[in-house]
Amino acid sequence: MSKYNKKIREGIVSVAFLISALVSVAAVILISIFIFANGFSAIGKIGFVDFIFGQTWKPANNQFGIFPMIIGSIYVTLGAVLIGAPIGVMTAIYLAEYCPKKFYSVFSGLVNLMAGIPSVLYGFFGLVVLVPLIRNNLDSQGMSLLAASVLLGIMILPTIVAISQASLKAVDPGYYEGSLALGATHERSIFAVKLRAARSGIFSAVILGVGRAIGETMAVIMVAGNQAIIPKSVLDGVRTMTGNIVIEMGYATDLHRQALLATAAVLFVFILIVNLTFSLVLRRSLN
Repeated sequence: MSKYNKKIREGIVSVAFLISALVSVAAVILISIFIFANGFSAIGKIGFVDFIFGQTWKPANNQFGIFPMIIGSIYVTLGAVLIGAPIGVMTAIYLAEYCPKKFYSVFSGLVNLMAGIPSVLYGFFGLVVLVPLIRNNLDSQGMSLLAASVLLGIMILPTIVAISQASLKAVDPGYYEGSLALGATHERSIFAVKLRAARSGIFSAVILGVGRAIGETMAVIMVAGNQAIIPKSVLDGVRTMTGNIVIEMGYATDLHRQALLATAAVLFVFILIVNLTFSLVLRRSLN
């Protein structure tokens, strides 16, 4: 009887897990259908070239060119990765290989705390600290591509640090010990052996950081300037695709609303392209 009950419980648990997986997949499919169905309809009305490569966004005049927002999203994401990825990986190396045990819990806890801070608080920090700092020292309005990149670089740190550190700790100790046995120094054993062995996980951490940077909205809106123009320098204001959707969705109607949904569809495709590109690069580096 106990074996029979055990099989029933295992069957119930298996069905529960299956239902959870199906719900997750169904949610993604339904969201995709909603976004693309409405988005492609708007692109068809506006025109693919005018929508994707148009440089004027004036809904009142039925001009819906999102090219400045595409460029803005790319620039902000690249800036965030250039700032956050090196700092995040180096922090992970310190925590995994150099940090004294008595300080590890403190530093690790602080990094984990950063992950729990709401994005609006990051945006407020950028507004009252980063923006005035840039305005007073770089002869700029402050709200700019540079401010958004620095702020997003800070925001993606917890993701990169946590996954990179876990990847480094998962490396077989034999690699490190073998390198030391061959006469390599501690630093060379870490940077030439352990980092190479953990590059797949570190690369995945950077990819997730890129996803966080692309999808961030509230903090970017607060510090980027939200100007629908192609920035000519890092001190110019910029508007991202996510920012464009959030700023105008509250009052958009008809074709304007459809154009914002089309922007979401483009963002969705953009994220897919970025992830596929990183995956291809990672596969080639591993071969």
